Amino acid sequence: MPRTILTAGLALTALAGALVAAPAALAQPAATAAPTATPTPAPSRDAALREAYQKEYAFLVAQKRTLSERVETFERDSQRKENQLDALTRRLEAELLALESEVDRVNSTLNEAELALASRTDDRSILEATVEQARVTLSEMGEDVSTPVEAGGAEQVAAVWQAALSALFSSAEVRREPGAFFLEDGRQTEGELVHFGRVATYGISDEAAGALAPAGGGALKIWPAATGQTATALAQGQQPQTLSIFLIENRNREVEDEGGRTPLETIAAGGTIAWIIVALGVLALVLSILRAAFLKRASTNTQVLSRNVAEKLRAGDREGALAYCESHSGAISRVVAATLRNLDRDPDHVEDIVSEGILSESNHLDRFGALILIIAAVSPLLGLLGTVTGMISTFDVITEFGTGDPKLLSGGISVALITTELGLIVAIPALMLGNVLSGWAERIKDDMEKAALRVINVYREATAR
Repeated sequence: MPRTILTAGLALTALAGALVAAPAALAQPAATAAPTATPTPAPSRDAALREAYQKEYAFLVAQKRTLSERVETFERDSQRKENQLDALTRRLEAELLALESEVDRVNSTLNEAELALASRTDDRSILEATVEQARVTLSEMGEDVSTPVEAGGAEQVAAVWQAALSALFSSAEVRREPGAFFLEDGRQTEGELVHFGRVATYGISDEAAGALAPAGGGALKIWPAATGQTATALAQGQQPQTLSIFLIENRNREVEDEGGRTPLETIAAGGTIAWIIVALGVLALVLSILRAAFLKRASTNTQVLSRNVAEKLRAGDREGALAYCESHSGAISRVVAATLRNLDRDPDHVEDIVSEGILSESNHLDRFGALILIIAAVSPLLGLLGTVTGMISTFDVITEFGTGDPKLLSGGISVALITTELGLIVAIPALMLGNVLSGWAERIKDDMEKAALRVINVYREATAR
């Protein structure tokens, strides 16, 4: 609005200026039209019009001044109101910040209260669970931990503590009472039970005495160990130097003396595949022994044989060298004898005869070698087959009974791995023996070839001389 009033004042001022300048503009053409005429006084009409214009100009100037004052007054009022509004805005912003700070403080206090409440709730839950667990455990030990329903946490803890102290003191006592227990052969007998606190019990009867182990269902049985003297000493109130004890954890579950498995029991646990692997292992061992015997017979003292035959050939005693070879057994002596019989033939023919003799003896030297290596390769595969079969059976047990009893799962896995163990036990020695015997046979073949070549060379030298 101030801008509008100011614009109107400026427009009126411009109009007044135009009206004042109008008489001069109207008078200028008349002077130009008659420059030579004698000047005459202005008519009264022009004077009246000029006066009217001047009055109007004065009015407009006064109006402009009034409007300018009003504009200045309006601007001062507007500035004052604007300052007041700014002050009010700043005050409201300060109040808003104070309220937000108060809200944050209240929220922080509320969060702390919620955390404290949750912590107290958790502590109460833990306390209740602990008290309940202690009540169940101590109830199994024969201690009464009953407390009123309205009892607080402190009273419940006190009751549990008293019951625990009572159980602790009773656990340090040696008590005797009549009772029944089972002997090692399964027969039940009557006698005296000596309780060593709550962790062990000894049984004494006319038939046997010793530490007792859980037999299931709360019953007890003689543990197969030399603990009779300890039981008798405790029954008589004595304190033995060495306390042979069987710690009892739960009488409702029977404890079995597993002990160590014998080799036959281990093989039987592996099933049919385990027996097959063992049979292959025995067969590989027998074949290895037989092949070693064959190779021993086939390998005579090569150096002595070659030296003696060479000496006789140098002396020209070919028949004596042949008789010496025939008097010895072994693959090398047979190959050398065949070489001596054909020394008069051409060299190529003699070499063919030597090669034929070596090939003929190779069948005898390589006997059972391939079969032993086959057993060494098949045994681990059979062990893996047994493992896979056992794992399938284990998963069948899981499908039927679930995974609640780890004993079922561990037993099945143990049986499954027995075949792998047996397969490796058979394969490793069989592979080693097979390779060692094959190397022995190759050395015998090399010795035969060397001996035959030496005989040929010595005979040629003797003939040349």
